[in-house]
Amino acid sequence: MTAPLKYKRVLLKLSGEALMGADPFGINRDTIMRIVGQVKEIADMGVQVGIVVGGGNIFRGVSSQAASMDRATADYMGMMATVMNALALKDAFESLGVKARVQSALSMQQIAETYARPKAIQYLKEGKVVIFAGGTGNPFFTTDTAAALRGAEMNCDVMLKATNVDGVYTADPKKDPAATRFDTITFDEALNKNLKVMDATAFALCRERRLNIVVFGIAQEGALKRVIAGENEGTLVHC
Repeated sequence: MTAPLKYKRVLLKLSGEALMGADPFGINRDTIMRIVGQVKEIADMGVQVGIVVGGGNIFRGVSSQAASMDRATADYMGMMATVMNALALKDAFESLGVKARVQSALSMQQIAETYARPKAIQYLKEGKVVIFAGGTGNPFFTTDTAAALRGAEMNCDVMLKATNVDGVYTADPKKDPAATRFDTITFDEALNKNLKVMDATAFALCRERRLNIVVFGIAQEGALKRVIAGENEGTLVHC
């Protein structure tokens, strides 16, 4: 008998940088296929999956110029980069036979549906992967905040933040070899220890909506499946 799943509907937050692999910018096809393969594993288990993707891998190419730009203009450019990543993810999913839909907070009807909550929930119930692009559709908000917002709107069981580090540590493990990983930590403890789980707006929204967060390393083979099964993978940030 298959063990019951700990989570049945999840919001996966992917940074744009997670799609680069070892490349300095852009989308690494092998990397994106590995990530999509992990999502397919849990979708095949019956897990409903929504994804919010960042745009840093594309926007990085012009980020040096963005410092002198109007902030809102630069943010809209970043939002458009997330749409490009969302389309790449959709193509990768479909190449593996997984049905996927892109919904954008920015209106781009020729290439993506405009975000509509009832339609997104319907797609999730139908077993389709829903990729949310365009951030929140507003400048001055990060894709972390977009992920927290969509996770709350979709009534997800948990938000999964995929990173290049396998959890939340007492310090930056790349700089401090003595840093240790938390298996679990409360929202209050993370605030008191000043741990940067995600930006403050996103963190506050997750805390208010009692939407727990699992921070884990997406590069670890099978990590996503282990999180869904409730194994000790990454760090659980909880109420």
